[in-house]
Amino acid sequence: MLDIELLRTFVAIAESGSFTRAAEEVHKTQSAVSMQMKKLEEQIGRPLFERDGRRIRLSRDGLRLLDYAQRLVRLNLEASAAFTDPQLQGSVILGLPDDYDRLLPGVLSAFARTHPHIELAVHCTSSLTLKGCLERGEVDIAIVTLCDMTAPAQVVRREKLHWVSGQGHGAYLGTPLPIAVGAPSCAWRRSATEALDLAGIPYRIAYTSESANALSGAVIAGLAVSILPESAIRPEMRILDERDGFPPLPPCEIGMLRARHATSAIHDALADHIVSRIGNLPAARLEAAE
Repeated sequence: MLDIELLRTFVAIAESGSFTRAAEEVHKTQSAVSMQMKKLEEQIGRPLFERDGRRIRLSRDGLRLLDYAQRLVRLNLEASAAFTDPQLQGSVILGLPDDYDRLLPGVLSAFARTHPHIELAVHCTSSLTLKGCLERGEVDIAIVTLCDMTAPAQVVRREKLHWVSGQGHGAYLGTPLPIAVGAPSCAWRRSATEALDLAGIPYRIAYTSESANALSGAVIAGLAVSILPESAIRPEMRILDERDGFPPLPPCEIGMLRARHATSAIHDALADHIVSRIGNLPAARLEAAE
């Protein structure tokens, strides 16, 4: 019989694409996660992962197991939720920017599994726009980049910002340096240009978009260099640092805003779930948006 806890960790690795991110999600050390996967492979009797350079991906048998594991974990969570939280039902609208599209989908998928009677809708737009959506009651809870605004919020995660270039591309060698950035109001854009100005590095705005996915695409295609938080960096990117001649960048703070009307148990459930899954700071009180 397969251990449901081992399957839960296996699913977290498959959905996050990383042993490190999976360890955060299941609240274990990376070494403990590795030991769990070794035990699961012993139970299955076949290797579940294979190494591709520095990356680890699911083997053919790992892909076969994934479908069964997801269904077993989902059923286990649904059964538990049906008996422990029968009163939690309703709908919640969550706002978030696409800056964190690699960090949050697995978290939200887990919430849907553990709270089958709560209907979750996601509204994706910029952090600044989300503040207005909260004030108008169009979203209940929002995940935002705090340096983009001045609003009372719970800081739930702090990450490094990195200069990134596409693997195998030489955009970072250009003079002036081509950069891909957000709108003039974007805090990451200000951080990038201020750091370059201070270091005396000439640059040009080669690509502008309010979409982090669009900026990532420009970087991967070799059109420009950009800055991204650690959780948004993709395998097709190369991190640039002082050894490459790039100045250091300030950290990025990810926060949670909550509308005044969002005071019910289902709002608490979603907020607590997100903080428990992505938070890497001591807990702080969540305040309603002014």
